[in-house]
Amino acid sequence: MKDEFGGYYFKAQSGEKTLAVIAAYHRSKGAESCSVQIISDTGVWSADYPAGAYHKTKKGFRIRLGENKFTEKGMELCISRPGLEVRGRLRFGDFSPIAYDIMGPFCAVPFMECRHTVVSMRHRVDGLINVNGEEYRFKNGIGYIEGDRGRSFPKVYSWTQCCFENGSLMLSVADIPIGPVNFTGIIGVVMLEGKEYRIATYLGARPVKIKDGSVTVRQGKYRLTATLIEKQARPLAAPVSGSMTRTIHESASCKARYRLLREGEVLLDIESDRASFEYEYPE
Repeated sequence: MKDEFGGYYFKAQSGEKTLAVIAAYHRSKGAESCSVQIISDTGVWSADYPAGAYHKTKKGFRIRLGENKFTEKGMELCISRPGLEVRGRLRFGDFSPIAYDIMGPFCAVPFMECRHTVVSMRHRVDGLINVNGEEYRFKNGIGYIEGDRGRSFPKVYSWTQCCFENGSLMLSVADIPIGPVNFTGIIGVVMLEGKEYRIATYLGARPVKIKDGSVTVRQGKYRLTATLIEKQARPLAAPVSGSMTRTIHESASCKARYRLLREGEVLLDIESDRASFEYEYPE
């Protein structure tokens, strides 16, 4: 049995509340386990499950992990652990998928360390989740869903996601090893007023600057910058050869700025305090 991991990231935001849930399985050296991680504005919690607790249908989008359910219609959480009580249900509106696989032609490349997928860039969220007595209520909220699978998270990388009034975006920049070669891989999408702007290595994107919590990439006439302004980082478990032994830090709801330029013309320039950001490059 090969070392591997896989899972999905569900984010919901409404008003002053943000909640992210990660449902995942992990296998390392023949041992298998599963987990649900929950990240909010104020904390992070984790619940472990035994091997075989994670089930995903081959067709459609349906995941069951213990008593927790995730589908295209919503998610139900039911967790009872020492120090962690989670109950509730969220309903999802229609998903906003991207035009084609975010990995592009790299989806056919074998032996990649990590593969990314975007399920929905933006959808409506309604419902209530109670975490240790604190209510996370969503009414006309906004959701985002993505997934990862492979062996390990990249050694160094930056990832960010943000939903805003007339669209949403995600951007990931990472060190990618393929055999003896390493390169800086870029995948990103900006959905703006119904139009998709795809920024990716396979379309010619190149890094311009990765420094001090700021990432700038260029692709032809386009230039995209994501800057972390104020951290609200929480520790999360991340995979190394399938084992959740690495600690990364995510700000599920923090202040960040995003700028998208086309030949100097400003297409997007926003500052949001509901952004999600992981910056795993040396400071």
